[in-house]
Amino acid sequence: MNGFKEKLKTIIFGTDTPAGKLFDVGLIVTIVLSVLLVMFDSVSEYKTNYGDVFYTAEWIFTILFTIEYFLRIYCIRLPSSYIFSFFGIVDFLALIPTYLSVILPGAGIFSIIRVLRVLRVFRVLKLVQFMGEADMLRKAMLASRRKIFVFLFYVMTLVVVLGSIMYLIEGEKAGFDNIFRSIYWAIVTLTTVGYGDISPQTNLGQAIAAIIMIMGYSIIAVPTGIVTSAMHFTKDDNKGTCVVCENQDQPKDARFCNHCGAKMHNNN
Repeated sequence: MNGFKEKLKTIIFGTDTPAGKLFDVGLIVTIVLSVLLVMFDSVSEYKTNYGDVFYTAEWIFTILFTIEYFLRIYCIRLPSSYIFSFFGIVDFLALIPTYLSVILPGAGIFSIIRVLRVLRVFRVLKLVQFMGEADMLRKAMLASRRKIFVFLFYVMTLVVVLGSIMYLIEGEKAGFDNIFRSIYWAIVTLTTVGYGDISPQTNLGQAIAAIIMIMGYSIIAVPTGIVTSAMHFTKDDNKGTCVVCENQDQPKDARFCNHCGAKMHNNN
């Protein structure tokens, strides 16, 4: 029985074997189809014409995902490591709307939660392997948080000053009817979004707007430089990743996960 569970775990959580790759491909196709089903079901025309087909297909997908959910719980050494993990919670939330629609009248509104199934693709595609880089970015942002705070304070001060100036120059006739609305315009212009709902009418106001637009390009690049410089001083020593619970804090030569106890595959 232990050999069967180990083989099942390798197929479900790993992609090193042909069976594991086939399982992942099939799961990706099922996830994509189920998400497309949710999208088409939201279109009233399609729902009216193909409502019965959508209902049957939804139950088929739900049963398949339910079987997969319990197989994941069955084959790992510590079930709680998966049940209470991020993807375990996502998998559970993707299942309950269909069952709630039967138990509770009017619960069909929660069917939109089924779109969470698309998050499962990240695990299947092994994008969690890039979480080490994401952790490095998080550490770099924490290391440079004071510089970023000073930068944001500078930007906020700048938009308040520029908004106040534009309020004095343009006035209510041009749409700058209060300082708050003028600050909103300054933020939109500085970030080069440019909704166009408010625009300066005077030559002086347009000249200031042009300066703000040029400043926006240089200001946007500042946070990137701050974080990038901090990343050079951030070292990520945790190289191991558990394929079961996706825990990143694993020694490189670990044989078992120190979080859920699953066997490590250090060659991944």
